Amino acid sequence: MIRCLVVDDEAPALAILADYISQVPFLTLVGTTTKPIEALTLVQQGAVDLVFLDIQMPRLTGLQFLKLAGNKCRVILTTAYPEYALEGYENDVVDYLLKPVSFERFFKAAQKALALLPAPPAPLSLAAPPPAALGHMFVKGESKNKFLRVEYADILYIEGLSNYVAIHLPGLRLVTYHTLKDLAETLPQPPFLRVHKSYIVSLSKIRMVDGNTIYIGEKEIPVSETYREQLYQLIR
Repeated sequence: MIRCLVVDDEAPALAILADYISQVPFLTLVGTTTKPIEALTLVQQGAVDLVFLDIQMPRLTGLQFLKLAGNKCRVILTTAYPEYALEGYENDVVDYLLKPVSFERFFKAAQKALALLPAPPAPLSLAAPPPAALGHMFVKGESKNKFLRVEYADILYIEGLSNYVAIHLPGLRLVTYHTLKDLAETLPQPPFLRVHKSYIVSLSKIRMVDGNTIYIGEKEIPVSETYREQLYQLIR
């Protein structure tokens, strides 16, 4: 799997590319961020193979990011401005995607990356069965007879809100009438694991665990003492 990171200062752009990545079998999403410095840190730590990078961002532009990242990862540029294409290719990017990005064009760019950066063998892990094997569930919507289908593979984490839960998906927060306890008993384990009285996480979406804190994208999720040992047994 090619580990991907999406960097853009616009949330809708992050959600679109995250969704596209989830549909390509040889890509896996490490995370999305609006903070180029955070992304640069992940790249320098060797946690990312391929970055989908916006050019026009505050504080640190995409082209400045390219120079700082060096050859630590491959980059596909995304922007609404075609005039940056030449400079991007001069910096040895894989491809240059003009917004709005269609899935067909995205997939062609992903295939270029695959040719340049063959995916390494997937590590043995209890945490990540193939997404297609995970299945889905239906959750109640805002009206009486409305039910929404949620693919297990899309779930980042679930947050308990008394008698409700917030299901966090890429670019979407879905609140529905349910209890965290019931979900913890019905969701497939792994990849889902309860790590706190208020949180269930998808182990396949974790980008880092640091002590008693899990990082999924930009979200910091606490790990309580009750669930810590089980978490560490699964990720070791």
